[in-house]
Amino acid sequence: MQIWIDADACPSEAKDVLFKAARRIGLPLTLVANQPMNYPKSDLIRFELVKAGADVADQRIVELLEDKDLVVTADIPLAADAIEKGAFVIDPRGDLLDKNNIGSRLSTRNFLADFRAAGVQMPGPPPYTAKDKQNFANQLDKLLTKMLRVP
Repeated sequence: MQIWIDADACPSEAKDVLFKAARRIGLPLTLVANQPMNYPKSDLIRFELVKAGADVADQRIVELLEDKDLVVTADIPLAADAIEKGAFVIDPRGDLLDKNNIGSRLSTRNFLADFRAAGVQMPGPPPYTAKDKQNFANQLDKLLTKMLRVP
């Protein structure tokens, strides 16, 4: 079991929470991104640099992850692929994604993508706040506790 981070878009505050959690419970963590980034030196923390391109990091995560791993991403298609492979998924704001809600998330994402493709200006996500970080930390703690109990 290990943690995979879709690191290009993951807020640094969420990454800090993940680094602490990985060290606290001794769980390997891998950041996957298409640009270099700083991360704490640890035997538990790895960084994988992938070539630039749409969905290259996502594809690498899906290729490497195993059943019961944890994926941290706000990317809905990556979340769907990870869930299909048996992974647990949480986004950096603390929303848990699973078989029960990923279909509606994909539908909404595709609906909004169609609007953007038609030229409609859509607002981006709101800024990442201290409340988001706290919610993420709380949900991550609950999820990791659950994951560690699953045989």
